[in-house]
Amino acid sequence: MNPKECRIVYMGTPEFAVAPLQALVENGYNVVGVITMPDKPAGRGHKIQFSPVKQYALEKGLSLLQPEKLKDETFLGDLRAWKADMQIVVAFRMLPEVVWNMPPMGTFNLHASLLPQYRGAAPINWAVMNGEVETGVTTFRLTHEIDTGKILFQEKTPIGENENVGEIYERLMQIGAPLVLKTVDAIVNGTVDGIAQERLVEDEDDLMTAPKIFKDTCRINWAGDVEALHNFVRGLSPYPAAWSELVSPEGEHTGVKIFETAKQLENHMLSYGSIVTDGKNNLKVAVCDGYLQIKSLQLAGKRRMTPTELLCGLKLDEKWHFD
Repeated sequence: MNPKECRIVYMGTPEFAVAPLQALVENGYNVVGVITMPDKPAGRGHKIQFSPVKQYALEKGLSLLQPEKLKDETFLGDLRAWKADMQIVVAFRMLPEVVWNMPPMGTFNLHASLLPQYRGAAPINWAVMNGEVETGVTTFRLTHEIDTGKILFQEKTPIGENENVGEIYERLMQIGAPLVLKTVDAIVNGTVDGIAQERLVEDEDDLMTAPKIFKDTCRINWAGDVEALHNFVRGLSPYPAAWSELVSPEGEHTGVKIFETAKQLENHMLSYGSIVTDGKNNLKVAVCDGYLQIKSLQLAGKRRMTPTELLCGLKLDEKWHFD
């Protein structure tokens, strides 16, 4: 079979999943159907919002399914009717065996880490937060346990010491798309079998995980060191964003998201979270081995701004602190 004759069903939801789908369509692969999450209300007006994958599928006139439950018999019947030879999953949801085991050529996933490291829902965030200097994308076979199937192909990329998750996300999205095409070709041509992840793991305790990130996960602990806190901020920037509370001399607390920082190693005697500022352009926060210089932040209910913009309207001094 010519790889471009292979009947492909594609599953994905966010922006990250659009680039591989676009690469398949624009390169003439036979995408017979797309599956994405059901529509949901978003924003203050609770207007129904389509997923990025749905928007692209509609633009290209692709057949579309949006099942609430992946074991629903109506959905399974519709899926079977597409007669897929292969299924591709990119940033979707956990599939039951009845779905991933349906096509004769199986189902593979594109994951945004170098498996077996960083299995889980937020691999890019955790890689940056943990100070990794390299990450990448992996295509692998779906099996019962999440992110554990045979590795097919990987593509690596460095992580700069000041790069944030948004920048890495964009790059992985671009290198992931051609890797999906490479994987389709190899599966159809029978030139790839895959490597069992167990062969790459000497000690399970050495594996880093990437669990889902919640609001409490993003709160800054100012008792950390400069390096760890700098990585923490950029690992959550621009979304969902590291946050803290700015406390006034009167004890009023204001939520603050912090998007960009710089490291300053220096001995001091200040309490963690203490603010040091010239009142004009510079704002830094005391941590255990120096200061975290704030370059970009956002007060609750306000727009994102620089310290210079913040200090024009808010007269901060050493009586204020971050909690």
